[in-house]
Amino acid sequence: MTHTIRPFSPDDYPAVVSIGNAVYVDYPGSVEEQRFQDEHRDPRCALQRWVAECAGCIVAYGEYTQFPGTYHPRRFVINVVVHPEHQGQRIGSALYDHVVQSLEALDPISLRSNCREDMIRSVRFLKDRGFREAMRNWESRLDVAAFDPTPYRKLDEKMRAQGIQIKTLRELEGDPHRNRRLYELENELSKDVPHPEPRTPISYEFFLERTLKNPNLLSDAYFVAVHQGAYVGMSNLWSSQGNDDIYTGLTGVRREYRRRGIALALKLRGIAYAKAHGNPVIKTWNESNNRPMLSINEALGYVKQPAWIDFIKVLQEETQ
Repeated sequence: MTHTIRPFSPDDYPAVVSIGNAVYVDYPGSVEEQRFQDEHRDPRCALQRWVAECAGCIVAYGEYTQFPGTYHPRRFVINVVVHPEHQGQRIGSALYDHVVQSLEALDPISLRSNCREDMIRSVRFLKDRGFREAMRNWESRLDVAAFDPTPYRKLDEKMRAQGIQIKTLRELEGDPHRNRRLYELENELSKDVPHPEPRTPISYEFFLERTLKNPNLLSDAYFVAVHQGAYVGMSNLWSSQGNDDIYTGLTGVRREYRRRGIALALKLRGIAYAKAHGNPVIKTWNESNNRPMLSINEALGYVKQPAWIDFIKVLQEETQ
């Protein structure tokens, strides 16, 4: 069946989200979530999207974009997503070629993409086009109802003995410097999150727009460890408009406060929140060699799922 490729328009949001949900069935999204991400991206980051139509119906989309946390003007991320009923018809290949050709004017030095390791067709698609594996992230899931907090009942006492308080975003509203302190903490903790490309700090304005004004932000599940007024660690959970599962955002502790049980205490508060609100599953992702965080999750009963693979294709060496 013949197909045509054209630029994405706002009227295409329902179709694009529907295709994404058909491919990534475990991570359903909504039009509102996709629109928010597009409209609140870092102004430095490029975004162009196209759709493929067959017989007047949108059956696939392709795009290039950039991540604010690893921003480089000549590094790009490519996504090509084809509805399962239309895979194997070279629509994805045509979209990929179209996206790559559209990028030529920007003189890219590398392209990135990712997929889950059990998405065999996607893995082969990327490898056939010269992408190589750069990093793996384990996805882990916790059955919230089955979690037993009994072994950790003394942890709160341990935190109090160290002068550590766990507070929510809502409970910190009285701090006039809260948002700036959270921004600085997130930028610092992000430096230690493994990633296949160098980290770059996000702007304060972007943090306010994309994080604190995000409709999926859970003010009572955004936990901050506080010591003598200083913000020393965080862990937060995010809702999904597609189902009742919740997702773990950034979890981390300042280096000088590590190995005190703070990260574990933060995670436990998140599990308690999920249990109290009837969320069935907590999903989280960790780089495959990040043993400290993986060990915490394993001890809590998180079960590993197929890993997500980050792929990279180097087009030219970066010149100084």
